[in-house]
Amino acid sequence: MRSSIVIGVEPSSLINFRGELLKSMVAQDSIVTTISNTPTSVQTTDLKALGVTSESVNFLRGKLSIVSDLKIFFELIKKYKIINPDIVLAYTIKPVIWGGLASRFFKIDFYALITGLGFAFHGGSFKRRLLRKLVVFLYKMALKNAKSVIFQNTDNRNVFVNKGIVKLSKTRVVNGSGVDTEKYNVRRLPDGSIRFLCISRLLGEKGLREYAAAARIVKNKFPNVGFDLIGSKDSSPDTISLSEIDGWSDYINYKGSTNDIRPYIEGSHVCVLPSYHEGLPRSLLEAMSMGRAILTTDAVGCKDTVSEGVNGFKVPVKSVGELANKMIWFIEHKGKIKLMGMEGRVLVEDKFDVHKVNKQMLKIMGIK
Repeated sequence: MRSSIVIGVEPSSLINFRGELLKSMVAQDSIVTTISNTPTSVQTTDLKALGVTSESVNFLRGKLSIVSDLKIFFELIKKYKIINPDIVLAYTIKPVIWGGLASRFFKIDFYALITGLGFAFHGGSFKRRLLRKLVVFLYKMALKNAKSVIFQNTDNRNVFVNKGIVKLSKTRVVNGSGVDTEKYNVRRLPDGSIRFLCISRLLGEKGLREYAAAARIVKNKFPNVGFDLIGSKDSSPDTISLSEIDGWSDYINYKGSTNDIRPYIEGSHVCVLPSYHEGLPRSLLEAMSMGRAILTTDAVGCKDTVSEGVNGFKVPVKSVGELANKMIWFIEHKGKIKLMGMEGRVLVEDKFDVHKVNKQMLKIMGIK
C-alpha cells in the first residue's frame, strides 16, 4: 500500500476543493496524510471522514518572512522523514515551493498543482517585479525534480514554460478542481427581481471594485435589482478592507463569508466574477452546476468557463461600462437566464465534473 501526502495551506480548502480527490486516493489503496495550517476540531473530524489523517504546519498565508518560510521548509522535511511518502501532491505557492524543495532530499514522486499564478505574477510595480524574480527562482528550484507539474489552464502552463521554470514535457493540464454535480445540483431560479451574486475573497484583483461600480450604475436605472457579495477577508497585500466594502452598502449587500455557498447561489439569478486572473474559478463552476448563468471577464482562467452568449458572457478586464451593460442585458432578457443556466450545467457535466477531473489527476500521479 502506497503512502501519499497532500499539502495545502488551509484545511477548509483540502476539505472543500480536494475532498473528493482525497477519497479517490484512499479508495485506490493509498494511506493519505494531509498537511496544512492547524485544522479546527470540526475540520479534523471532516478530514477523518474522508479517510485521511492530518498534520499541521504554519504556512502564514500572504506573509513573506525568510525565517518563517525556512521553518516551513524544515518542518516539511521532518514530516517527510516520519511519514515516508511515496507520493506528494502540493498546491498553492508555499506548499509547492517548500514542499518541492523538501522532496529533493528524498526518493519521492513530487507533483505540483498550480491553481493560479497569484499576486507575484501580475502588475508592474517594482515590488512585484522583484517578488516575481524571487518566486520564479524558487519555483525553478522546487520543480526541478518534480514528476509532473499540473495546471488548470494552458495560459498559466505557458507562462511557466516560457520563463524556463519547467519543461513543457513535464506539464499536464486538467479542467480545474472539478465540481460535485450531485452536491451542486440544479435549483430553480428565485421569483422576483433579478439578483446578481459575486463569490470571492476580498481582493482588488478579483474585480470587486468593478463589480461595485457597475452595480452602482445599474441600481440607478433599476433600483429593485439586487447585488450580493460573499467572501472572506484575506491577508494578501491586495486585500480590500471591510471599511471600503461598507462604503458600497447603498448598492452592494455584503453577506460575509460562509461554509456553504449553495443557498446563496440558489437565491441568485446570475453569478458574476470580474477577476483579473484565475486558475479556473471554482465559484463560477459551482454556480454553473446549479443552473446559473455567469458573467465574467476574458481573463486567463475565467474565459475557460464561458461559451459566449450560450451560458453567459465575458467582458474585458476592468471594464466597468461593459460589465454594467451585460448586467442590464440580463435584466432586459430575464426570460433567457434559465436557458443559459442550463447550458452552463451541460458544460460542467461535460468538462468539469469532479469525478472526471479526479480520474485525470489519479492517472497523472500513477495511482490509477
